[in-house]
Amino acid sequence: MDLKYGDKIIEMQGVIVEIQDGAVALDLKGRLGYLKVPMRMLITDYPLKVGQEVGFKMSFLEVLSEEVNEKYVSNIDIRNRKEGKI
Repeated sequence: MDLKYGDKIIEMQGVIVEIQDGAVALDLKGRLGYLKVPMRMLITDYPLKVGQEVGFKMSFLEVLSEEVNEKYVSNIDIRNRKEGKI
């Protein structure tokens, strides 16, 4: 599905706040929130440490359709039941 709006690539920055075996969590600067990404998405020449700054380029997210993907909703429900969240 094609996006309706053109790219508006912006540079963003954040600070590493958590390091796990397979993921890194960031607090985004400018009070823009929190982002957790797989470790494989991180490019670094340095050992990772909490407090290091990161930079990346990102565009705005666009909702592609009004329709809900029931497969994903079902999988989320199953996972939440297994984890005792429901």
